Amino acid sequence: MSRLEQTSPDHGARPPLVAECDAVVVGAGFGGLYAIYRLRELGLKVIGIEAASDVGGTWYWNRYPGARCDIPSLFYSYSWSEELRQEWRWSEKYAAQPEILRYAQRVADRFDLHSLIRFDTRVTSADWDEEGESWTLRTDRGDYIVASTCVMATGNLSVPNKPKLPGLVRFRGPVYHTGQWPHEEIDFSGLRVAVIGTGSSGVQTIPMVAKAASRLTVFQRTPNYSVPARNAPLSEADIAAAEPVIAKYRESLETPEFGRVPANAFDAPVPERDVQWARYEQLWEQGGGGILTAFPNILTDAAVNDVACDFVRDKIRGIVHDRATAEALSPKDYPLGVKRICIDTGYFATYNLPHVELVDLRTEPLETVTETGVETATRSFPLDALVLATGYDAMTGALAAMQIRGRDGATLKEAWADGPSAYLGLMVSGFPNLFVVTGPGSPSVIGNVIHACENHVEWITACLDNMRAKGLTRIEPERDAERAWMAHVADAASRTLYPKANSWYQGANIAGKPRVFMPYVGQGYRHRIAQIAQRDYEGFVLR
Repeated sequence: MSRLEQTSPDHGARPPLVAECDAVVVGAGFGGLYAIYRLRELGLKVIGIEAASDVGGTWYWNRYPGARCDIPSLFYSYSWSEELRQEWRWSEKYAAQPEILRYAQRVADRFDLHSLIRFDTRVTSADWDEEGESWTLRTDRGDYIVASTCVMATGNLSVPNKPKLPGLVRFRGPVYHTGQWPHEEIDFSGLRVAVIGTGSSGVQTIPMVAKAASRLTVFQRTPNYSVPARNAPLSEADIAAAEPVIAKYRESLETPEFGRVPANAFDAPVPERDVQWARYEQLWEQGGGGILTAFPNILTDAAVNDVACDFVRDKIRGIVHDRATAEALSPKDYPLGVKRICIDTGYFATYNLPHVELVDLRTEPLETVTETGVETATRSFPLDALVLATGYDAMTGALAAMQIRGRDGATLKEAWADGPSAYLGLMVSGFPNLFVVTGPGSPSVIGNVIHACENHVEWITACLDNMRAKGLTRIEPERDAERAWMAHVADAASRTLYPKANSWYQGANIAGKPRVFMPYVGQGYRHRIAQIAQRDYEGFVLR
């Protein structure tokens, strides 16, 4: 079946599927697509399930104005197919959402993956059958799928965080969330618009909305560090010049030391302030997130990080004309880089426009949304449209939205009542044959997510191939191994500056969510999980 047939409007007419297969993959973003491809290449019968009408995952839903990747396009690409890499040409240094979605669609078309995926379908439950050693998945379309293996490629940023703002349901105008943006173009011309949130999606959206709106009010909960992208078209000469850098980067992925925090971060000297300042200036002009690689100890030594914070705050004051606005936009209570750093195009300069106003919710709390606008503790703001740039229930939101029952009927929610726990970020004790792509306890969102997905999919499929060769049908992590790993994840984070921010890395943006630092920021993750596989899957029980 072609992609056009799969994404046609009459999806509602299809009958429920009742099927058995070797593996089911939930999600058709970059992790899910690669998992479906690799499992099929193993000769397994695989079925993909995707809530959207097409492939792309995050990039299918995130269509808000200004949506772009925050990693250079030439690196934000699959590395597993050299032919694909040579065929595809990115048009910009930082690709916009439509181009990234076209890339995902091209991958699915080129490798004939659409026909394996059930679109417009959301998994509601997954139950482990101990006797049959299989998973039974049910969907909102009435599907009933039995599979020996379940691969959850549900994405780290796939469930929008919809804040419970007082009075929101009363607002008469349109309300948009950046994580579930309409597919049609939204015209804000002449409208009074408010954006709530100044994280990555807000930083990208705000300059674009400001171009059309007659008045834009930005309600800021927490200021964020942001650096200029210096985005530009990519020429063939640019692409050719990047080849040696890409090759070096891909080689570095496989080194034992590869990780966000370099091996020498804890004993590196602190450079003189003027040396640091000059380096930050160079990287600011270069653009992008390279500022976090300026010095090996920038994420471990407060003295080094403090200078980086001062540098960015100085830049904000130099760009934003109004002193009070500049101060409100300048983060002061957490280090640079311990929240995912924002990459922007003209964000801070937007506040110099006469029709754009920043409202600092720390000093002027939002009290209620009314039928016609927003009221704070001191003022009323009449509005025609409201944009929620409030982020996601990150890393675990999609898994928590499903009823997943493992051995003895225990649910994943129960297993994670005190916070998410997974051995290597790949599997959870008590849930046999259930793999998680870039789950909690793995590097996932800390770096290049596409390559993190590749690493996990390749480990998972190699594991399944190994099991099949040995006649094994079941794998599950030992509980003690899982606990030890999560203790190591916490220890690795504690040695850095990461825990000093209330970030979505630890679920701080979701009310009632246990505070656990979820990503792994230590050294040599890829090397470690490869060694575990070589040692007959140490820490796992196979039979």
